[in-house]
Amino acid sequence: MRRDLRIHDHPGLHRALAEHERVVPVFVLDDALVHGRFPSATRTAFLLECLRELDRGLGERGGGLVVRTGRPEKVLVELARETGARAVHLASDVSPYARARDRRVREALHGAGVECVHVPGNFVADIGKLTSPEGRPFTVFSPFHRAWGEAQRRPVHRAPPSLAPLESGLDRGALPTLESLGHERELQVLEREPGESAGRAAMDAWIRDGVDHYDRRADRLAHGGSRLSAYLHFGCISARELEGRVARRQSAAAASFRRQLCWRDFYAHVLLHHPANAREEFRAKLRDLAWDDDDERLAAWQEGRTGYPLVDAGMRHLRARGWMPNRARLVVGSFLTKDLHLDWRLGEAHFMRYLIDGDEASNNGNWQWIAGVGVDPQPAYRRLYNPARHQERFDPDGEYVRRWVPELHAVPDHRLAEPWTMTADEQQATRCTVGRDYPAPIVDHLAERRESLERYRVAAEAD
Repeated sequence: MRRDLRIHDHPGLHRALAEHERVVPVFVLDDALVHGRFPSATRTAFLLECLRELDRGLGERGGGLVVRTGRPEKVLVELARETGARAVHLASDVSPYARARDRRVREALHGAGVECVHVPGNFVADIGKLTSPEGRPFTVFSPFHRAWGEAQRRPVHRAPPSLAPLESGLDRGALPTLESLGHERELQVLEREPGESAGRAAMDAWIRDGVDHYDRRADRLAHGGSRLSAYLHFGCISARELEGRVARRQSAAAASFRRQLCWRDFYAHVLLHHPANAREEFRAKLRDLAWDDDDERLAAWQEGRTGYPLVDAGMRHLRARGWMPNRARLVVGSFLTKDLHLDWRLGEAHFMRYLIDGDEASNNGNWQWIAGVGVDPQPAYRRLYNPARHQERFDPDGEYVRRWVPELHAVPDHRLAEPWTMTADEQQATRCTVGRDYPAPIVDHLAERRESLERYRVAAEAD
C-alpha cells in the first residue's frame, strides 16, 4: 500500500487475492517519505490517520495492516522471507523518487526470488501508454484530453467481502505518532477528515449534490469545487471509480469536472516522461528568467500580509487548514511570480509544506503553468492575474475574504477588493486603517505587471 490507502477498487489487492491464498497488506514508512525533499507535518498527520482507518477497514474484513519502517527494498525482502511470500503487488507511480525506489525494490525482490507485480491504480487512465499519433508523449493538454477521453479504462473492482487473517506470529508493527517521527503538529483543524470512509462519504455527497452544479460553482472561492483532492492524493478514493461515476451523469457540469481529473492525469503523464521538470522549467528558454531575491516580500506572501485581500485570504487559509481553493491557488501563484518576481520553486516548496493534497506532479505542473514556464504554454499576459478583479468575480459578496481576513470584516463590498482606496472617514468607520490594521499593498500591481512582461520578453528573446 502506498498512495492507494483504500479497500474499494484496489487493483493490487484485487489481483493479489485472485492469485494467492494468503495476502499480507503492508505499508512501509520510509524516512525519505517523511523527511524527504518536501517534508510536511500536515500531510504526515493526515497519512497516519488514513493508515489507522485502513487498518480498521481491513480488520472488519478479517485482515489487518502490517506497518514496517525502513528502506522499502530492504523491508519488503525481509517481510517476504518472513511470510514465505512469492510475489509483491504494488501500484506504479510517476515521480523521479518513486521510480528510482521502484527500481531498487524490483531488483531486490528479483534477487530474493520474489516476483514484483506492478499494477495501475493511482490515475484514471494508464498514463504511461498514452501517446500522440507520432508516438510521443504529450506536452499540450487539449490533445492529451482527447486521447485520454478515448483511452480504454480498466474495470472498477469491488471491495473484498472478507480477507484471510494475518498469521498470529507475524509482527504487525505499530503506527508511530507524529511527534515520534520528528514533526510538530502545525494544524489543529484539517479541511477534511482523513481516511477511506470519510473519502467515500464525501465522494457520494459530491456526486449526489455537487457535480451537476460544478460548471457554475467551480471557481467560487467560498463554496466551490469538490474538495476531494486530499482523498485522491492518498488514494482514499479511486480516481478511476470517481471518473466512472461522474461520467454516468452525462451533464455539461460533469464533463467539466472530468476534465479536471484529466488535468491530474496530464501532469502525472508529463512528470513521468519529463522527470527533469521536478527541478527545472520545461521551457528551456525561460530557465534564465530573472527572479528577485527578497526574503521580506516572500515572508509577506507566505504569511498573508501583502495588502491584497484575496492573496492574503488564500495564504492564511492554507496555513490554517492545509488547503486552498484552486482559483485562489492560481491567483497567489500569479502574484508570487508576476507581481513579486519570486521564483516559482519557492511557491512550490511552500505549498508542499502545508497542502494536505500536496502532490509532486500536480503541484509542480500547476506552478510551472501559472509561472508560464511549463508545458501547455501561453503568452505571459494570459496568466498574469489582477487579484482585485479576480476577487470581485469569484468572491463577489466577500464571504471568503472576510472569513480569512477578519480585519476587513466591516469594509463595504465595493471597497473590499482594494481597501486602500477607502477614504480616511471610511477607514475610521470600518475600524480598519490601512497600514495599521491591515497592510498597505506591498507592490503596485499595474507597475509590476509591466515589469513582469518585460522580464518574460527579455528571457524569451535571449539567444
